[in-house]
Amino acid sequence: MTQKLFEEDAFLREFTATVLSCEEKDGHFLVILDRTAFFPEGGGQPADHGTLGEAQVIDCHVSKGIITHTLTSPLTPGETVEGHIDWARRFNFMQQHSGEHIFSGLVHSTFGYNNVGFHIGSDAVTMDFDGRLTWEDVLGIEARVNEAIWLDLPVEAGYPDAQTLESLPYRSKKEIDGDIRIVRIEGYDICACCGTHVRTTGQIGQVKVVGLQNYKSGVRVSILCGVRALAWANSVLKENQEISHLTSEQFGKLAGAVEKLLHERDDYRFRLEQNAMRLFDADMRGLSGDRRMVCADYLAVSQLRPAAGLLAKACALALVLIPREGGWNYALCAQGTDVRVLSKQLQSRFSGRGGGSADMVQGILGEATADGIRAFFLAM
Repeated sequence: MTQKLFEEDAFLREFTATVLSCEEKDGHFLVILDRTAFFPEGGGQPADHGTLGEAQVIDCHVSKGIITHTLTSPLTPGETVEGHIDWARRFNFMQQHSGEHIFSGLVHSTFGYNNVGFHIGSDAVTMDFDGRLTWEDVLGIEARVNEAIWLDLPVEAGYPDAQTLESLPYRSKKEIDGDIRIVRIEGYDICACCGTHVRTTGQIGQVKVVGLQNYKSGVRVSILCGVRALAWANSVLKENQEISHLTSEQFGKLAGAVEKLLHERDDYRFRLEQNAMRLFDADMRGLSGDRRMVCADYLAVSQLRPAAGLLAKACALALVLIPREGGWNYALCAQGTDVRVLSKQLQSRFSGRGGGSADMVQGILGEATADGIRAFFLAM
């Protein structure tokens, strides 16, 4: 059994240990020590990274009490090695994990819902609850979590004896064999947990809810704690500063300014599309014959089908092209003729694809000149 130094002191950053074994596998080296401060992946918390001697520790797992470190280079069994924890990564995870405990504990005590899934992702902490919550609900919990942080309460972790454990109303997502480690934040949460935590709630810094979505029969809540919450706030501030600069509007009025710009854009787009159809109508009227093609770089892709339908009213077979990067958008239309066979000929000749009904097919064609497509179209 590997001695778990991270359980004795989660703030231990450096330690020495004896190398018990080293095995090469898939280009990496699996090392077992007599003791370690590296937390192995488990309970929703990722593994610690860092160094053992000169080797990089890139992963860490536990099985039957034995912790295996995945290294980039080998160590010699029997040697004493010095370990260094990537502290920024570890403390980040500790803030996220402790913040999640308070949040989940309050959801459980307030709504009676269980946390049935927890993961410290690279972007956010996600928590899956087995009941529905609204934004008003989660923002209310968020306020109470931050109140707990401001109180700077102790975060206690340990293995209570069987008698004490039996009397504790602790949360647990699964049945646990053997000794059970309990993490307690008085008045907020008591939970079975193998992870690393801050010493006091004040070290979490802050908690911010950034996501809520229906998930299975409950909800998935995304939060940011500590350093992640600060980084997120700075990114939001920077983005709002850029929007303020672009719109020449003050903070607090940015939504109105953006809404105004969107209305103006939609108005200009509507008028532009109207004018484009007028120009298409003029181009169309200048054509003759049973097969007619218009290459219209002034049309929006959304106008492709209406334009082809309009053109087909004046001829037996109509083809409308709109340039796109690396080729063309096209619509092929006819009145009373199945155009799907002809469309496949176009696609085969010009490396295209598409689909549709007997009277209208829409798709894309590969690189070709408009004159080349026209010649092939008229000769089909």
